[in-house]
Amino acid sequence: MALAPSPARRRGIRMRDALAVPWVGGAVGIVLLILVWTIATSFLHNSAFPTPAAVASSVVRDGWGFYWTNLSSSLARAGQGYLWGNLAALAAAAVVLVLPRLEEIVTQLGVITNCLPIIAVGPIIMAIFGGKASAVFLAALLVFFTTLVGSLLGMKAASPASLDLVRAYGGGSWMQIRKVRLMSAVPAIVTALQVAIPGALLGAIVGEYLGGIDQGIGVALNAAQRQVMPDRVWALSIIAGLISLAGYGLVALIGRWLTPWAKEVRA
Repeated sequence: MALAPSPARRRGIRMRDALAVPWVGGAVGIVLLILVWTIATSFLHNSAFPTPAAVASSVVRDGWGFYWTNLSSSLARAGQGYLWGNLAALAAAAVVLVLPRLEEIVTQLGVITNCLPIIAVGPIIMAIFGGKASAVFLAALLVFFTTLVGSLLGMKAASPASLDLVRAYGGGSWMQIRKVRLMSAVPAIVTALQVAIPGALLGAIVGEYLGGIDQGIGVALNAAQRQVMPDRVWALSIIAGLISLAGYGLVALIGRWLTPWAKEVRA
């Protein structure tokens, strides 16, 4: 006869199960991060390293109008880059799906785009396209490789047994693509779309930081650094990170709704 777990063990099991829930674990991590941040600032006493309270006060002092004006501009550029970068990546993956011999060429193209340092490429892009277009281009550049690799890996995840089954029933390559490969690729594509969101926002901010744009997170960060306002710099950086996290979670929810059959594949 199995012995019942002790009260302490039951509490430990309940705590482990609670932390297994994604939002609970994330909330605990944020609380611990703020706690470590507070303790670190109490020992360092560095004006460039503000306390969480000082950063929160800076957000309240600057007001909704300041943040919304800059955030909306950056999000619009990041959204455009996210759209164009993903469309280009999915189109390239579709070409490989139809013409597998081109996979090596397309993969090398993706690697080249990923290896280009945006700080070095940004000024060239800005000189060619201008400020606003360069921010969109850099956002698309950081999105392209992530979605391309995820799409290609997803297309290769098709079960050989499923492909053989379609072939045994008289199906050709197109039938295999429609019935097996595309369905197998969707979970990996959704994961790639999640990971691409922070890259799109980062590319837009870097493009704004280079100049030629009047509003945006990158413009506000540049101005705050010149004016020696570390509280605002930290506030803008943290808010940008939270927006990326929110976008990541939103795409994850959409992916779970679209692909309820593939939870284990996404994990």
